Amino acid sequence: MSSPLLTRRAFTTLSALSAASVCAPGLMAQTSSPAALGRVTIAVGGQGVLYHLPLALADQLGYFRAEGLEVTVRDFSAGALALQAVQEGVADVCSGAFEHTLRQQLKGQSYRSLVLQGRAPQLALGVSMRALPAYKDLGDLAGRRVGVSSVGSSTHLAAGLLLARAGIGPRDVTFVGVGSGTAAMNALRSGQVHALCHADPIMTQLEQKADMRIVGDLRSLKAAQDMFGGNMPASCLYAPQAFVQKQPAQAQALANGVVHALKWLQTAAPADLVKAVPAGFLMGDRGLYLAAFGRVRETYSTNGLMPDDGAATALRVLARAHPELADAKVELARTYTDDFVRRARQKYNV
Repeated sequence: MSSPLLTRRAFTTLSALSAASVCAPGLMAQTSSPAALGRVTIAVGGQGVLYHLPLALADQLGYFRAEGLEVTVRDFSAGALALQAVQEGVADVCSGAFEHTLRQQLKGQSYRSLVLQGRAPQLALGVSMRALPAYKDLGDLAGRRVGVSSVGSSTHLAAGLLLARAGIGPRDVTFVGVGSGTAAMNALRSGQVHALCHADPIMTQLEQKADMRIVGDLRSLKAAQDMFGGNMPASCLYAPQAFVQKQPAQAQALANGVVHALKWLQTAAPADLVKAVPAGFLMGDRGLYLAAFGRVRETYSTNGLMPDDGAATALRVLARAHPELADAKVELARTYTDDFVRRARQKYNV
């Protein structure tokens, strides 16, 4: 289900089109003194989706700067492209799905999660009301086009697993990379794809506008537990092991910022949230954004720690999607570290 990496020339073109820096000052930024720890560039696939909300809050609320770190966020249309940005040296750290650390170890590359942002995938699968008005069950998607952010991303993995429950294999449908945000919504509305697997607020907007019918939902802790049989780690900040070893102070500052944001999320009122995130994240509908946030709020990590069974669950799920990996040897302890989070929790009493 994974695809080969883009050529360097193609990737550079995509980077130029999709990368965007978040350079507005944070609401609580300390602007009186320069950052002492230097600059870190974080690649993210679709920064406006709720999947990456803790990162956005840590940046917008000035928590990274308060730790002495200058952070630049570069936005890409999908998680697989964000990972490639790190591999190409365009970014230092990635905000994305934890399972990418497992996949990379199987390819001989060492990546490690620094802090967990989400403890459920926050993804849903929906079918187009226009393209499939007589839809009855998932079997109706056989031979159809299913939109995902990109082939090889977490949306692709989730879609494959949801379809597999109905006996539909990866060769029974065509997976189409449609990016994120407006591009993903337009792909469904225009008929480019017959179904879409994506994150909120995209899915809530399509559902509330009667463009889509949700037929598979992983946006709650219970749904994720039922689907995966354990705690499934989702969004995290992960980085090459070389970064962790060479820049431990920066890694600690990143963990501090995200843990601080996770603590803020525990008590934030709706009005606080819409003031904290960039206006573009609201997609023109504040009420819809808050409704989507309310649906997934419980899935954010409360402390940034990897669940005891999290890495093992992720590996088991990955093997379900890729049976050839069932006997693969993965050193789970090398795919994440809780050391930075433990220190962050002490600092912020989390």
